[in-house]
Amino acid sequence: MRAAHAQIEAALAQELLDRIRASPPAFFEQLIVTLLLSMGYGGSTADAGRALGRSGDDGVDGVIDQDALGLDRVYVQAKRYAEGNNIGAGAIRDFFGSLDRHRANKGLFVTTSTFSSSARETAEFLSKRIVLIDGTQLAKLMIRHSVGCRVEETLYIKKVDEDFFE
Repeated sequence: MRAAHAQIEAALAQELLDRIRASPPAFFEQLIVTLLLSMGYGGSTADAGRALGRSGDDGVDGVIDQDALGLDRVYVQAKRYAEGNNIGAGAIRDFFGSLDRHRANKGLFVTTSTFSSSARETAEFLSKRIVLIDGTQLAKLMIRHSVGCRVEETLYIKKVDEDFFE
């Protein structure tokens, strides 16, 4: 049953990624903010998170308050790329520069594809904290936090209650 559950989740994850890749860029940027809010960042969409992606956004697609009081912010870069179109080190360095322009200490770089090994290495050694989320991780987070999906059915597996028979 666990193997069947894993197969169902893998198929759901792939379907989520396919739908995200087919959606407009603004939808993807808003999705990231919604996911972060669902994960407990900020407070509500109205006062904690907003998508910024547009022409002249200075390389930042969204910003979310890290806490309900807005004492710290996380800046977001969202790249909706096709599978196999990997993010390279240059994109990480560009985002680092954008964080600098916003005087930010931390950022989140999310893609529907993957990161090259040089991109991961670059993010690891920069002076600002940049967390990388690839398509696989994104889909898993969406499933875990019920963003873009919902519970269809709950199955209960029961076994004999040994305490009852003692």
